[in-house]
Amino acid sequence: MNLEYNFETYEINNIINKFGNKKAFIEFLEQNILHFLCSEQRNNMLMGEDYYIGKHDILNRKRTIIGKDGDIEEINNLPNNKIVDNQYARIVDQKNSYLLSKPMTIYCDDEKFMNNIQKIFDKTFYRLIKNIGEDAINCGISWLYIFFDENGKLSFKKFKPYEILPIWADEEHTSLDCLLRIYNIENYVFGSKNIITQVELYTKNGIQYYILDNQKLVLDTSKGFKPYIYNSYNFPLSWDKIPVISFKFNSKEIPLINRVKSLQDSLNTIRSDFMNNMQEDARNTILILKNYDGTNLAEFRKNLSEYGVVKVKTIDGNEGGVEALKINVDSNNYELLAKALKKAIIENARGYDCKDEKMGQNVNQMNIQSTYADIDLDANLMETEFQASFESLFWFIKKYFSYNYKKDFNNINVDIVFNKDILINETEAINNCIKSMDIISKETIISRHPWVSNVKKEINKIK
Repeated sequence: MNLEYNFETYEINNIINKFGNKKAFIEFLEQNILHFLCSEQRNNMLMGEDYYIGKHDILNRKRTIIGKDGDIEEINNLPNNKIVDNQYARIVDQKNSYLLSKPMTIYCDDEKFMNNIQKIFDKTFYRLIKNIGEDAINCGISWLYIFFDENGKLSFKKFKPYEILPIWADEEHTSLDCLLRIYNIENYVFGSKNIITQVELYTKNGIQYYILDNQKLVLDTSKGFKPYIYNSYNFPLSWDKIPVISFKFNSKEIPLINRVKSLQDSLNTIRSDFMNNMQEDARNTILILKNYDGTNLAEFRKNLSEYGVVKVKTIDGNEGGVEALKINVDSNNYELLAKALKKAIIENARGYDCKDEKMGQNVNQMNIQSTYADIDLDANLMETEFQASFESLFWFIKKYFSYNYKKDFNNINVDIVFNKDILINETEAINNCIKSMDIISKETIISRHPWVSNVKKEINKIK
């Protein structure tokens, strides 16, 4: 952490050098904000969030017919089921739990650093990381903000991905020039609710607050510029980096929904169509009338629905009657198609089928690994991105520890291991541990035992 003076002037001059002057920089931000708010990238993020909570396109479905002029017309007197079979949310939870449901293992030789990091990485932090993972899968990227609470304690906050516009310094999206957070707040004036678009500009030295008014950035004089922290002498302190870290689902920042949306929509359609066809009974399907006593077909439909009877008569020796033109609905066809779509969703989303026949017939470690092959592939890619993000996070934590404890932690090596939540054959794993005795260390064997969650505590118990 560094001590900076004449803070606001330094911050502005440091950024606008790339743009020539402050006006050009503000115009650049305005153009990027307007483009971002209606961009395909942001729409995909919102779509991923919507599909996760069950707001699918099928809910907007309308039943239509070809009108008398040949145009498509909406019709309201036919069954219009809107069934959501949310396999997408299942895959998201599956992926997130597979990689992030268990606490991570941290390796570091410095005992003081380990003791302090365990105070930060508590259950609340791991819950936050799990939510970060959920955002990354739904939106392609998620964001963690590092700040200090009112007591000066290092804290973390998750930003909504669709509110964040990063201005990257490189094509690989590894370093930030600055970052914008764009969100709406409600403001009440004389009992009337107004929506204000707040814009926060994050730089290395602090946060500048703006309001987006009529597509123009206006300085928010009520908040102005805010450093990230003040020291005990009320001087502003700054990081050497922007304290917002990206966590990516993959290197391209592509949401999971992009892989499976069409398959999920097809599955919803199949489920809804089957229910529609099952509800096509004699009171709302195609009817063939013979010698119907009356000419008003709308009235005939109403009477049939209300009373369940039809009045017919015999004319010139021809008997009257009513017949229904029915189409037999074979549920097996729908079920086969739904099953194929579910399998396609799992394969394209790179999940796993816990009801796979291989798991029930012969539960050995090879079959388990085969079942988990696809999800493990995706988890490894996600883990690579998260490892880099945690490296950035530890940079800030080391700076914080070095400043607070007056000791240089910056050159300490820290390794982090994600403990994946994979099914195992416990008997096979325990037998392998027994066979490894006198070949590898006792600590390594204990760490691989399926009943051990904390290796150090287990070793102490043995002693």
